[in-house]
Amino acid sequence: MAKKKCVAQYNEECSMLRNRRGQMNTGEQSPVSTHHESTQEDDRLSEGDSQSLNGTSAQHDQGIYSPNNEAQSTAFFLLVVLLSFSTRLYKIMEPPHVCWDETHFGKMGSYYINRTFFFDVHPPLGKMLIGLAGYMTGYDGTYPFLKPGDKYEHHNYWGMRGFCASLGSCLPPFAYLTVLELSQSPTAALITAAVLAFGEDLLLTNFVHSDAAMLSPMVFRPFSAPWWFWLVLTGVNLSGALGVKFVGLFVILLVGMNTAWDLWSLLGDLHLSLIDFGKHVLSRVFGLILLPLFLYVTIFAVHFVVLNKSGPGDGFFSSAFQSRLIGNNLHNASMPEYLAYGSIITVKNLRIAGGYLHSHWHLYPEGVGAKQQQVTAYLHKDYNNMWLVHRSNDSDAQSGEPDLVRHGDIIQLEHKETTRNLHSHLHEAPLTKKHFQVTGYGINGTGDPNDLWQVEVCGGRKGDLVKVLRSKVRFLHRATGCVLYSSGKTLPKWGWEQVEITCSPYLKETPNSQWNIEDHINAKLPNISLSVLKPHFLEILLESHIVMIRGNSGLKPKDNEMNSKPWHWPINYQGLRFSGVNETEYRVYLLGNPVIWWLNLVSLGLYVVIVAVASLALRRGVQLDKRRIEHCRVLMEGGGLLLLGWLLHYVPFYTMGRILYYHHYFPAMLFSSMLTGKVGLPQTHAPHNAPFILIAHYRLIQEIMLEYFYMFHPLSYGMRGPLAHDPDSTMAGLKWMDSWEF
Repeated sequence: MAKKKCVAQYNEECSMLRNRRGQMNTGEQSPVSTHHESTQEDDRLSEGDSQSLNGTSAQHDQGIYSPNNEAQSTAFFLLVVLLSFSTRLYKIMEPPHVCWDETHFGKMGSYYINRTFFFDVHPPLGKMLIGLAGYMTGYDGTYPFLKPGDKYEHHNYWGMRGFCASLGSCLPPFAYLTVLELSQSPTAALITAAVLAFGEDLLLTNFVHSDAAMLSPMVFRPFSAPWWFWLVLTGVNLSGALGVKFVGLFVILLVGMNTAWDLWSLLGDLHLSLIDFGKHVLSRVFGLILLPLFLYVTIFAVHFVVLNKSGPGDGFFSSAFQSRLIGNNLHNASMPEYLAYGSIITVKNLRIAGGYLHSHWHLYPEGVGAKQQQVTAYLHKDYNNMWLVHRSNDSDAQSGEPDLVRHGDIIQLEHKETTRNLHSHLHEAPLTKKHFQVTGYGINGTGDPNDLWQVEVCGGRKGDLVKVLRSKVRFLHRATGCVLYSSGKTLPKWGWEQVEITCSPYLKETPNSQWNIEDHINAKLPNISLSVLKPHFLEILLESHIVMIRGNSGLKPKDNEMNSKPWHWPINYQGLRFSGVNETEYRVYLLGNPVIWWLNLVSLGLYVVIVAVASLALRRGVQLDKRRIEHCRVLMEGGGLLLLGWLLHYVPFYTMGRILYYHHYFPAMLFSSMLTGKVGLPQTHAPHNAPFILIAHYRLIQEIMLEYFYMFHPLSYGMRGPLAHDPDSTMAGLKWMDSWEF
């Protein structure tokens, strides 16, 4: 009977809470009034239980620190804001030289100021905002950002650093508000804010780095008041997250899963009509799908309008894409329409980021096929991309109109710089072992029958002319029957990390085996305008995403390059050197506050244990008072959302083959920090002596955090002088793990 009574009591609680939620969602009550009603009703129902609790303890979280005390909550929030901005803006100008990824993101900010097109593996919003911040604070875009350690001298860099630091400073305040909403406990919210404010790892946002924008506050509370404001703000933040980095997809997935569950709950609310339910669905489609999609596309529209000048990123894109860039040789250009013998050409692979057919004086190393001249694909425009088109019998017309190349013709391609012919043979390719090696062979155009290639226009018939830029062509090797192919694989350092070119025996038509003639120089032929090639916006939007995705997957660790593994991150196994290596240099080392980092790890495990025990207790019908039931519900729902956020932002990295860095864990660390706040202290409706309290008093936690923040702060703010192994060093005795490199 006791068991049935407890189960019935729990079911009644759940029903009551669902009814309240349905009323809130249909606009009958505001979230604040619902909370007040819930608090008052629980107080009435549990009056007998509350008398048995220690008066001082119960008052601690429900009196002085009650979220109902608006003035007190506001004071705490302002304190968090002050603490967050002060820790991140302190010493913002030091060091006065380039640190780590400032080399890339500062340079990209300069590209925006100069309107120069570039390529990056992530969407453009973060770099765009960095450039805007620099421009608004007087930076003129002239600093080259060549390498870490270069002095800024007279260049104005504080605006870009300050902008990134300001975005990072928003993390603790918004995390405070999020945990306060999820738990209704200002104590838990304060712990979360302290964890983020005193974690040296997030001082990364002091420097010019797009992850600062990625870590901008994500408020996913679509049912907070006013309802439409939060829904629209959620959509705006989703577009911003994805607009900075592709890992923003994990935030979108989290919000999507939460929204689907919420709609499923609404569907089960019999007090809600199907018409009202349909309105909820349509409003979420607008606010969480259509609006973010529109804003995301708008980001790229601005990106393409601003970057309208030719730059270092041109070669990653198709010939048609390049024709829209001012200063590119294809912009408003004219050239002969049809390919002819005796022409000088560049040949571009149609695979996105497939590269230009390229050769140079270097030979394949010993043991890599025949030791002949390397032939690769190169992603940038270069003099070594140029080739001469010859007849197979080397009898080009020397006078009059040159003969045009047609579908089915046998040709030779002579590399203009080295005078060696494009050549293939039965040796295996360097990386793609089932393909044949492609080399440069012969001298001054003289080689052997392995230099002969048959031109095939894709979809063409014998005798069809080869149109420059518009014809898709294949080069079929006459001796072996294979087809010229760009594998997309990056060669080792001996191949200058360029793309592998092979001859594939598999003749299926793919973009890897298709090419177009891009540059075409022949003084004996009339030129035509290429303005017809300019693509539409949707075409360049699609192409840019294909290039980014392929570029991202192609970021492989290089020889002796520092790489981080996902299992390193939660245990704070290894940091990241930002600047300086010896005692005479200004050193900055990115490392999480170990106490906070390990506290987060313990909290993750503890949360799983707490939820498991609470679930078993409820399933077995253990008699609990209403406050404990409410606390379990808040902990499971709010904490479950945070745990899901941590998993979505962490686990997928185990499946990625690209190079990874320590900072890739920071979005997941945000969720684990908020979960620490919820686990570490009792919620508003929980008795103060709840068995799953991590530490008894929030002041003790904050004192510990502050102490270790002070001990480890020289790593993030920078230091000079003796290294950690020296007793006179400020970090002496603090190198607790051999893998820490400070």
